[in-house]
Amino acid sequence: MEKTEMSILNILTEDARTPISQIAVMLGETEATIADTIARLERQRIILKYPALVNWERVDVDQVEAMIEVRVTPQRGEGFEAIAEQIYRFEEVSSVYLMSGGYDLLVNMKARTMRQLALFVAEKLSTIEHVISTATHFVLKKYKDQGVLMDETTEDLRLKVTP
Repeated sequence: MEKTEMSILNILTEDARTPISQIAVMLGETEATIADTIARLERQRIILKYPALVNWERVDVDQVEAMIEVRVTPQRGEGFEAIAEQIYRFEEVSSVYLMSGGYDLLVNMKARTMRQLALFVAEKLSTIEHVISTATHFVLKKYKDQGVLMDETTEDLRLKVTP
């Protein structure tokens, strides 16, 4: 990947709303070059989406988020792919990761209520063939997400050091 492409990816990762004209100035390129590069990165599925990071605690909406550790028996000839695909096709699932360590897949999901989340785990996730076990961890509060402090305060909360 060339330097311009990496720079564009870094800029858009920091702020996906950065205008093409501003990126062109930042990188010393023409707007046409930047627009063409971004279009090519989208066609190659390197850039997949331009999401907003929302602090849901400040929005009056009921939502439960959980991370679920899933242990599975990999399938011959397919490994974890077929099971991961079954899981990521569920509408409730936000993301699925293949992990190293004590479990195989990490499933991130959101639901309106704890009951809905529990039913998903009990009726959909746990019943998939080759799923051995699950362990559900509920997100109680987010302090930092994707490199962004969720509730940044202007006050310095560090302990004062005195001589």
